[in-house]
This record gives sequence, structure tokens and C-alpha cells, in this order.
Amino acid sequence: MATAAVQKMSRFFPSPRQVWKLPGLLAALAAPEPGSTVGRAEVPRLFWKPHIYSGYRPLHRAWHFYFLSLFQTHNEAVNVWTHLAAALALLLRLARFAGTVDFVGDPHARPLFLIVLASITYLLLSAAAHLLQAKSEFWHYSFFFLDYVGVAVYQFGSALAHFYYTIEPAWHARVAAVFLPAAAFLAWLSCAGSCYAKYRQLPGLLGHVCQEMPSGLAYALDISPVVHRIYVAQELGREDPAILYHKCQVLFFLLAAAFFSACSPESWFPGKCHLFGQGHQLFHAFLVLCTLAQLEAVALDYGGRRAVYEGLHRHPPHDFSALFLLTVACSVLTALYMSSRVRRELSRKED
Repeated sequence: MATAAVQKMSRFFPSPRQVWKLPGLLAALAAPEPGSTVGRAEVPRLFWKPHIYSGYRPLHRAWHFYFLSLFQTHNEAVNVWTHLAAALALLLRLARFAGTVDFVGDPHARPLFLIVLASITYLLLSAAAHLLQAKSEFWHYSFFFLDYVGVAVYQFGSALAHFYYTIEPAWHARVAAVFLPAAAFLAWLSCAGSCYAKYRQLPGLLGHVCQEMPSGLAYALDISPVVHRIYVAQELGREDPAILYHKCQVLFFLLAAAFFSACSPESWFPGKCHLFGQGHQLFHAFLVLCTLAQLEAVALDYGGRRAVYEGLHRHPPHDFSALFLLTVACSVLTALYMSSRVRRELSRKED
């Protein structure tokens, strides 16, 4: 009977011959299909990147074509992998937190869980947008609308973590009544402005104002507890290991913001940066570094400033959870609404 059971169970496992063939099968799947990338002239203008003339994926292929392009070379590959690798690193970091932090029993640990969750969310949605947006014009808009949802979620998660763990009592006394509601509103406004700018394809300064002004206001509010904390630490000469990580997150974010709007260095080498060297790739890299530095700083604040934040939040409010869910819901509904408008407009063009 034992032998028969082993034989039955063996059916669920690959044979040595199948295992031997597995690398070849994976290589065959990941091998570029004929015509897996095309030149800029062969895709609609919507998909064009400034100064990038090749490496585009053709539209209207089967979904598996775009999923398998994860393992192929094209002009979005680096943008996908920077955020996908970072999301995996944060999942591992969350597993480490789970071994030392009581996310269920300690109400003061919930903002830490939310910032990790928000970070993973924006990274995965961004990776999905860059990987799958080439399917069609409709999916291009829709996936980038979801990308903006992820950004809004991350913005509010950052604001919550800074307000809960990093803030000094003096700054808390000034902004406590309005900080989180304002952060939730500005996060949604950032999502809505980005969706509208994308939908209308607003050119030049107008597009930057519509997309970047709400994000800039959100960042100014969200980072204010960190800036105040750095100032106080320098004034008092405190030795605080979290301060270095906070300084790094500010520096990396400013570098990311600089590359977000600049088409450099690809503008210096037109047609030469279809795989590497795009400004948006550098934006991704610095934003990932910002997120990693931020989480290390917040983790140190959670472990080292308990007496401070327990005093500020003696009765941990549950409204931050409601505001988090409200931000998610409003951002998702905005993205769905904008996707429906895109679908209607594309349908009219086809008619």
C-alpha cells in the first residue's frame, strides 16, 4: 500500500527528465518572438517616448505576449524590473517585520503595516502599467490610471507614517487637526490630476501643472514632519540613527523628481537609449531608493520613539484606517471613471 501511495504521489512531481528540460522550455518561452519589438513609426503617437525610436512592442497581441515580455528586451523592460525587484525586496522586508512586530495585537504597529502595503501596491501597479500598457490604446490609458491610484495610496501611506512615528510634538500640535484629512484629499487630487492630464494628453506646462502641482502640494505636506524633525535634531544636536535615512529619502525624492520631468540623458543621445539611459528609468531608480530609505527610517522611529508617539496617540484613532480606505476607494473610482470615458471616446473614433 505504501508503494502504491508513493507511486500516486509521484505523479504530482516532475520526473528527472522533465526537470532537465525545464531550462530549455523557459528559454523558449522567454525568447523574443519574431517582430517582438518595432520602431516608433509602427505604433500610435500615444506610445511614443521622446528621443526613443525603437524597442516598442506591437499592439493587439495576445496577453501572454506582453506577460512574457517581462523576460525580453524592449524600451520598458528596465522600468518594469526596477519596481518589480523593489516590490519583492519589500515583501521580504514585510516577512522580517512579521517576525518581530505584532501587527494584529499592537494598534501602534498598524501605520507601519499600511506604509509597507502602500509601497508594495504602488510598485506592483507601476510595474504592471509599464509591462502591459502596450496591449492597446485603451489598456495604455487604463493601466496608467491604475498606476496613479498606486501613487495616491503611497502618498497617503507616507503621510500617515510620518504623522504617526516621525512627527515632533511641537509640529503635531500645529497640524494634528488637519494633517491626515488634507493628506487624503491631496492624494486623491494628485490621482485625479494625473488621470486628467493623461486623458487629455495636455501638452507642455499645462500638463505639468495639472499633474505635478497636486503631487507637489501633497509631498510638501507629507514630508513636513520629516523636515521639522531634521531641523529640531540639528538644533539640539541629537544623535538619531533614523535622521540619516530621513535625509536620504528627501535627497533621493528630489533627484527622482528632477528626472521625472526631464527627458535626459536620452535627449543628449537621440535614438541611443531605447534600452538603458532613459530619464524615467533614473526616476524609477531614485524613487525606489527613496522608498527603501523611508521604510528604514520609519522602522527605526517605530522601534526607537515609542514613548513619543504613544504620548501623542494615547488612544490610537481609527479614522486613519477609514481615511486610507477612502483614499483608495476615491482613487479607484476616479480611475474607473476615466477609463470609461476613454472607452467611449475610442468607440466614437472607431465608428
